[in-house]
Amino acid sequence: MRLAAGFLLAVVAAAAAHAADRRVPVDPNEPPWNAIAKVQSNIGEHCSGALIAPSVVVTAAHCLYNLRTRALLQPLSLHVLLGYQRAQYRITVGPGFDGTIGRPQPGDWARLELAEAVPVSPLPLFDGGVSPGMAVALAGYNQDRAQLLMADLDCHVLHVAALSDGIMFITHDCAATRGTSGAPLLTKRDGGWAVIAINIAAGRSENLALSARFGN
Repeated sequence: MRLAAGFLLAVVAAAAAHAADRRVPVDPNEPPWNAIAKVQSNIGEHCSGALIAPSVVVTAAHCLYNLRTRALLQPLSLHVLLGYQRAQYRITVGPGFDGTIGRPQPGDWARLELAEAVPVSPLPLFDGGVSPGMAVALAGYNQDRAQLLMADLDCHVLHVAALSDGIMFITHDCAATRGTSGAPLLTKRDGGWAVIAINIAAGRSENLALSARFGN
């Protein structure tokens, strides 16, 4: 697939923010940003995630994969930070996900089912059409600003590649770095924000997001 091959180069290349860096800090205590999580592991990696139900956070599956052991991390190895920590999870990853594959794959998503509901309004999943030129935003915990929730509020969808079962690869021009894997690609809907997809790769000029059913 031409799109997947192109983003293999982006994944291999050192991830960097888009040249026109439009990222700004947003308040993680205010909606909708309070529904965006930092997902940390005990092997020193961190990604981003989105609360899509009172006790469900969705992120990128590769964030939960330990290359050294060639296995998914155990729930007790993870922390989801939404102002506090939850220590118990049930993890479900996308069908066919293989952590040894160094290219975009349609199963690169994971649901973290928390032991308790989070007292934060979750972000709804977008159920409309996605097309090039659509205005979007990306918010997450970037590697270069790991302690700040940063958002690019002025970016657009570039390409859409529809796969099977409603899964789509979406390229966009939002500024991002490593750490935004699992971060939600958002669109405004009825005055609020909804999740179109999750980011799974950061490149120098384009980024790749995955839209899937996320186990629903």
